[in-house]
Amino acid sequence: MEKRVQWFNEVLTVAIQIYFRQECSYTSIYEIPVPETEWLDRLPQQPSFDEAVVLMLALMPHLSPQVLDIFFVHNKNFDRPYTEFGGWKGMSHGGFLPTGETAAFILAGDHIEKRKEVIRMFQADHWFYIHNVLRLEGHSDGEPFLSAQLRVSEEVLHRLLLDREYKPDYSIGFPAKRITSPLDWEDMVLDYQTARQLEEINNWINHHATIMEEWGLKRILKAGYRALFYGPPGTGKTLAATLLGKRNEMDVYRIDLSMVVSKYIGETEKNLARVFDLAENRNWILFFDEADALFGKRTSTQTSNDRHANQEVAYLLQRIEDFPGTVILATNLRSNIDEAFSRRFQSLVYFAMPSEDIRRELWEMMLPTNWGIENRNELIDKIASYELAGGAMTNVIRSCALQMVSGSNLDERMIVAAIKEELLKNQSS
Repeated sequence: MEKRVQWFNEVLTVAIQIYFRQECSYTSIYEIPVPETEWLDRLPQQPSFDEAVVLMLALMPHLSPQVLDIFFVHNKNFDRPYTEFGGWKGMSHGGFLPTGETAAFILAGDHIEKRKEVIRMFQADHWFYIHNVLRLEGHSDGEPFLSAQLRVSEEVLHRLLLDREYKPDYSIGFPAKRITSPLDWEDMVLDYQTARQLEEINNWINHHATIMEEWGLKRILKAGYRALFYGPPGTGKTLAATLLGKRNEMDVYRIDLSMVVSKYIGETEKNLARVFDLAENRNWILFFDEADALFGKRTSTQTSNDRHANQEVAYLLQRIEDFPGTVILATNLRSNIDEAFSRRFQSLVYFAMPSEDIRRELWEMMLPTNWGIENRNELIDKIASYELAGGAMTNVIRSCALQMVSGSNLDERMIVAAIKEELLKNQSS
């Protein structure tokens, strides 16, 4: 990396010398040899000379910010910074923050045609954008395109500077949480129909390239897969989404729409846009919990708030339909979801309350064998008769565990009491 910083510093110095017609040992920045460095292997594509310059320019505030201090020089004729240098001044960062204009100055100088080539590097069809390497962000309406700040993605920063993959976590700017589970696919106990539908989603994840590309079905099928999970609380909707990701080595990010929706106009769309932008070209599953917070049955648009709510729904629906990956929405009641939205899903997966046979299998799996339960099989047969979802069963296990660590002895009475308490809780809710 140090060789790359030295190389960029030399490129920058030569670019300034040539632009201001100062004495220089080169006639073009392209005469400067590019050092071979291993960190290029961590990028999704080998950059050209111009792309390497732009990438290093974006990295300079993180690697060696003093290299860019040269751009603080003032134009003596006007007593102000040089317009052609571009650049921003940060809120807390005291150094120079490069913009697209800065990149155009280094690579193009005052050559108009070359500036056009620089602009093309920041379009949506360039690999910088497709692979979320760097982008121009933050320009105001009506201002020149290249006036936006040149920002390298967190993903690339982690990969190049920290030697690890970027795993974003919940924050004000990123309203999604990566969810994981210590369980495996084989630990999930479901009825035949639900298991078959989940296997269909798994088949899409593994074979969508064959379906779309090799069989040529991208002409008639939309990219991506959209599924709705519905059923009572605790029946395994979140677990199923999590294990689909784990089974296929995909990160699963949960977006709780009830927490994201904002009363302020435009904030909901802004909150969700960052999630979709980051997920666009990553191997993620997006899991929208409490989907009826936005996709509930629509009412007539009698007020401006109603119209804005419909705009939020339209925005999210469009982003979901255009998302090329896997999207799963979850709700407790399918009837809460507008029928117009339901038709847009490739599959509707119902997570029913477990049957007695499934409950017996779940209890057998959950009750620790080292608890020394007498007449274990008879006890499991008895408690399996109580209609509980898997999530409620884990609450029963937790309650018993807490009583045992306090010195109580485990027996049938304790387990049955915990079950009845859980049933009462469900009735009151």
